[in-house]
Amino acid sequence: MFNNIYSMIKLFVGGFPLEMTELELVKLFNLHGDVVTIKIVRDKKTKICKGYAFLEMKNQESADNAVLALDNTFIGDRQLSVKIREDQPVISKPKTGNFSPRPRPSYFKREQSAEEPRKKRPRKIN
Repeated sequence: MFNNIYSMIKLFVGGFPLEMTELELVKLFNLHGDVVTIKIVRDKKTKICKGYAFLEMKNQESADNAVLALDNTFIGDRQLSVKIREDQPVISKPKTGNFSPRPRPSYFKREQSAEEPRKKRPRKIN
């Protein structure tokens, strides 16, 4: 069961019409292989499609078929871009004995002299 999770191939899909739904994209890609998940990227506030999505295909063969069949094809007046998404390797920093995740700022408490009166904020008048 866990083998299938790790063998899924991620695809980047861009250039499709903004009014296209997840279901329409899945129907288009299912012609070339099994789609496991889909995520159309939308603006957080307006929920308007940004014009690209990420799909996961069941295996490498399905992903290759989809890329060969759909990359650079036209849907209406828009040209589709389909690419296999390469996972970025995680780069870890070498650990040293005195490693701290971020430098700590050096703060110091300033002593107020009796000559300096403390400045107060003006009050709000309603």
